[in-house]
Amino acid sequence: MAAKKPSIDQELIRDLAALLKETDLNEIEVEQDSLRIRVARGGGHFVQAAAPVAAAPAVAAPAPAESTDPANNPGAVKSPMVGTVYLSPSPDASVFVNVGDSVKAGQTVVIVEAMKTMNQIAAPKAGKVTAILVENSQPVEFGEPLIVVE
Repeated sequence: MAAKKPSIDQELIRDLAALLKETDLNEIEVEQDSLRIRVARGGGHFVQAAAPVAAAPAVAAPAPAESTDPANNPGAVKSPMVGTVYLSPSPDASVFVNVGDSVKAGQTVVIVEAMKTMNQIAAPKAGKVTAILVENSQPVEFGEPLIVVE
C-alpha cells in the first residue's frame, strides 16, 4: 500500500504569501513534520538567467578568525535566501567587486542563485568593500554574511 502524501494546507500558503507582502521579504520557507513549504515572490529587482555552468564546488577553507563576528558587522551584506553565491555574472567574466573597491548604493556585488533564478544582491550603501566572506559557487544560508561594505 502506498504511503499517504501529506496534504498541503492552502490556508498556510496564503498566510505565508501575505506575510511576504507584509514584511517585504522575497522568500519564506517553513518545515512541519515531513512537509516543507517554500513561498517566494518575484520582483522588479530579480533577474532570471541561465545558471552558470561550474565545476563541482571545492571544499571551502574556513575564513580566518576575526575578533568580531562578520554577521554582526553593520556593513555586512547578508544573503536574503538560501542558494548558491556567484561572485561574477558568468564563469568567464570578472568578479563584481574586489576587496578595496568602492561601491555605490544599489550596485550589484554578488548573485545568489535560488531555484534556477539569478538574484542580484546590491550594496545597501555606498562605501568600500573591506571583506568578501564567501567563495564563488559556495552554498549560502539565509542571513549568511556575504561581503562587508564600510
